[in-house]
Amino acid sequence: MHPTWRPLTLDDVPALTRLYEAAEEVDRTGDHFSDEDLRDELEGPNIDLARATVGAWVGDRLVGYGLIRRRDAADPVHMLRLQSVVHPEHRVDAVGAHLIEWFSRTSREVSERAFPGAPLELHHGLHQNERWIAGVLAGAGYTHGRTMVNMRVGLADLPPQPSLPDGFEAVPFDFKYDLAALDARNDTFADHWGSTLYEPAAWRHLVTGSKDFRPDLSFLVLDGDKVLAFVLSNFYASEAAATGIREHYATWVGTRAALRGRGVASGLLGHTLLAAKAAGFDRSALNVDVDNAHRALGVYERCGYRVDDEWHVYVLS
Repeated sequence: MHPTWRPLTLDDVPALTRLYEAAEEVDRTGDHFSDEDLRDELEGPNIDLARATVGAWVGDRLVGYGLIRRRDAADPVHMLRLQSVVHPEHRVDAVGAHLIEWFSRTSREVSERAFPGAPLELHHGLHQNERWIAGVLAGAGYTHGRTMVNMRVGLADLPPQPSLPDGFEAVPFDFKYDLAALDARNDTFADHWGSTLYEPAAWRHLVTGSKDFRPDLSFLVLDGDKVLAFVLSNFYASEAAATGIREHYATWVGTRAALRGRGVASGLLGHTLLAAKAAGFDRSALNVDVDNAHRALGVYERCGYRVDDEWHVYVLS
């Protein structure tokens, strides 16, 4: 039976959760989402449900979906983020072709509304196990642009952690530093591949205003009211419910250029890991670009992290 395609609504969240569950049984990406997780994502300020999502339905079953997330800047290229999941039983050429055509057409419309005339790139991330969609993208001319890795460290046998250099102090996150932390994030990640600045609305929805944000396990290095370095942490309750593992996630780790190479990042992350261990977490994870220009893998390895699995970004210019 050929699916019927239409935009998603918030009423479709339970069906989307079931779709992710069916895909995870085959793909084993390690991602587990609740209805609340997916509703929160679809309500984000950079997602236009009516004009930038699509779902494939067979009867009352959602068997595939696509989503386009606009960015907060095009400097100079608008790097749109694409997402898709297709039920294992419906991974056929016709569904793949429909998604590719929809991504191409709709991305141009989304970009033109946000940044008229800006050049466009499409970025689709996927786990190393998501081979079907990787083949669909490659067949449509997308090329492998980058590899990201998930790194993890067990906290029960956490090795000795590096300390902050003399003269630097780990300050617990406080919401009075929210915009200062955003400024530090935008500055720190300005030269990272695939990164653009965050506007306050997106920052607060996706980061410090997220239900998963753990301010008690987030720390800053300050110079007055200026944030020089940061570790911002999350805890995903749906992951813990699915796996039985309480995993601390170091979602954002950054140091301004003037402090790089002085042990500030590893010292602040080490402080965070000790706090996570004391709070009863089982392990910690983070995600990093393997070609990170600031040699971040070495920083994380000094804290005991090791590569666990890979994510790939496919790009169409």
